[in-house]
Amino acid sequence: MKPTASDKSPTTGSGRFSFPTVSEYDVVIVGGGSAGLSAALVLGRSCRQVLVCSSGPPRNSTSPGVHSFFTRDGIKPADLLRLGHEQLAAYPTVTTREACVTRIEVKEVGFCITMQPDRGGPPVTVSARRVLLATGVTDDLPPIEGMRELWGMGVLHCPYCHGWEVRDKPLAVYAQGKTALGLGLLISRWSKDVVVCTNGPSGIKEKGLQRLARHGVVVREDKIAHLEGRSTGELRHIVFENGEKLARHALFLHTQQRQRSNLAEETGCRLLTNGAVWTNSKAQTSIKGIYAAGDTTPAPQQAIIAAAEGSLAAIAINESLTREECR
Repeated sequence: MKPTASDKSPTTGSGRFSFPTVSEYDVVIVGGGSAGLSAALVLGRSCRQVLVCSSGPPRNSTSPGVHSFFTRDGIKPADLLRLGHEQLAAYPTVTTREACVTRIEVKEVGFCITMQPDRGGPPVTVSARRVLLATGVTDDLPPIEGMRELWGMGVLHCPYCHGWEVRDKPLAVYAQGKTALGLGLLISRWSKDVVVCTNGPSGIKEKGLQRLARHGVVVREDKIAHLEGRSTGELRHIVFENGEKLARHALFLHTQQRQRSNLAEETGCRLLTNGAVWTNSKAQTSIKGIYAAGDTTPAPQQAIIAAAEGSLAAIAINESLTREECR
C-alpha cells in the first residue's frame, strides 16, 4: 500500500497515531533533527514518498538557542523543529511519525524497517528502497556532579554555537593533553580570562604550557569535586577537592560521544575509530542503499552543517533512485 497524504500526522498533539500495517516508501529517514528534516524537505520536493521517524528529545533540547544558523540565529531548538514540520506539511508525499526504529533488515531489493510507535501499540513494519540514518549522537559527560545539571547552559560543547553569549566572561575548559591545549587556545579568542581545569595531571607538554601562558591561559591540575550552578542554569563555581572555589561563568569541553542508535552497527555499516558512521562522497554508508547525515557522521557538529548534510544526502538518494527508474 502506497502511503498517501491521509497517513500524515504531526509529531505533537494528543491521540494515538494511525499507522498503516505495511507501506512502501521510496525513503525512510531515521531521525527528525536538522539533518532528517532537511533531507525530507528535499525529497518531498522531488516527489518522493518519504517516512520520517523520530523518537525522544533532540540532543540540543537543553540549549537556550540554536546559533550560527543562517536566518535562524538564536532560535529555540523546539521552534526550529516546529518550523521544519510546518514547512513539510506542504508536501503530501512526506509522512512524519513519532516512532523508534528498532530494526533495519537488508533485503534482496530494498529494506524492511521495524518501528515501535512512541504512543504505544504493536510494532509496525514498512519497506523502503533507501534508508537515511540521521540519528545523531549521545554525549557522555564526565562523572562530576553538576555537569549534567548544567549541560547546555553553564557547561557547553561548542564555542561557535555558544561563545558569543559568554564572551568576555570568566571561562573554563575541562580537558587534558592535546585537547586541553587546542580548546584552551580556541576559547581564549572569546575571553581573556580562561582557566584550563585538567582534574589531575594535565598531560600537556612543556611547549604547550608555554603557548597557553603566552595567551594568558592558566592551567589548574587540582582535582574537581563538583560544579555549582545558578538557578538560571549558568555555572557559578568550580569547586575543587581541596575546598577552593573558582568563579566561572561557563565551562567548555569536548564530550565523549557514542551513536544514539545502534542501527548502523547492527546493519553492518562501517564505523570509524571514533564511532562515527563512515560515508563516501555521496553520503552512502558501506551498505548500499543506506545513507547517513548529521552528527552521526564525522562532520563538524553544528545544526546548519547537519541540515546541509541532510540536503546533500537527499540529492544523492534521489539521483540514485532516478538512475534505477530511467534505465
